Amino acid sequence: MSGVIESQENKDLRAAVAALGARHGRGFDRAALWSEAAKLGYLGVNLPEAYGGGGGGMAELSIVLEELGSAGCPLLMMVVSPAICGTVIARFGTEEQKRAWLPGLADGTLTMAFGITEPDAGSNSHRITTTARRDGDGWILNGRKVFISGVDIADATLIVGRTEDARTGSLKPCLFIVPRDTPGFQRSRIDMELHAAEKQFELVLDDVRLPAESLVGDEDAGLLQLFAGLNPERIMTAAFAIGMGRYALAKAVAYATTRQVWKLPIGGHQAIAHPLAQAHIELELARLMMQKAAALYDAGDDIGAGEAANMAKYAAAEACVKAVDQAVHTLGGNGLTREYGLASLITAARVARIAPVSREMILNYVSHQSLGLPKSY
Repeated sequence: MSGVIESQENKDLRAAVAALGARHGRGFDRAALWSEAAKLGYLGVNLPEAYGGGGGGMAELSIVLEELGSAGCPLLMMVVSPAICGTVIARFGTEEQKRAWLPGLADGTLTMAFGITEPDAGSNSHRITTTARRDGDGWILNGRKVFISGVDIADATLIVGRTEDARTGSLKPCLFIVPRDTPGFQRSRIDMELHAAEKQFELVLDDVRLPAESLVGDEDAGLLQLFAGLNPERIMTAAFAIGMGRYALAKAVAYATTRQVWKLPIGGHQAIAHPLAQAHIELELARLMMQKAAALYDAGDDIGAGEAANMAKYAAAEACVKAVDQAVHTLGGNGLTREYGLASLITAARVARIAPVSREMILNYVSHQSLGLPKSY
């Protein structure tokens, strides 16, 4: 597994992105950081060189997000735009789609959102009700999506719809590029307690008419294309969580090293030191699984990557929540002040447990895919 021990090139990438993150820090301007990361080639590091990308893979892109997160300035749209949408278009798009989208996704001048979640379907992609029907040379889409990140700043949204299989009559998933200003494509912001630069939206597609070239890939490939995007999403969610956990842990360690109440700094007491050491161990273990998932995916092993990506996402989310909780606890009352900037992470850390798929659905996956236990649904 070449991904477990990083190459010197990837170590250099990690150090360079860490330096970029340190310059921006927790109070970062999202647009400014996005632009600078793009100019340095970090946003498109996973995309093909022929279309302006770095020619790397998920191993490199996950390093970028993890290091930005560990500096307190994660870019959530990296999970969506270059990782999901860029990967799907690079693997399955037509030559025209690749030329139209990949250079812009790589240099940050274009962004694309991803619309799969629906109000009544949750994690069950088989219950997606957004339908696409043929209309002459084009398509007409109808349906609703919910909790779609960054639609207001994205130039288009990659929408997961379902088309009717002419042979069987059953519905199968298909992916469509829907430009932001397409007639009938409406968005409304969801009022979230979570404070993040990227807002969440509910989408309504009301007789959205699209040309034939809006369909990405083969109409019959269905789930293959969908999961080609979902595995990078899980890997990048793990990177997001590990970065956040590392940021919180570093804050706690710095505080515990200097805060003195009795004769020595509080970090000298095992009741403080040991939980922080445990949090560090669990973040490192989660990163190992993330690296394994990225290496498998980049090697073209979609099935192996599916198992590892789910495990990495689960492990990283749990490690992140624990690290943030312990960091806040270490600082006591200071952990809840705006000055130290940890309290907001209590809510943010939960995101990785819930999205893009709940930990319970990952446990279902491992139960029947990895262990061969009967399916519960």
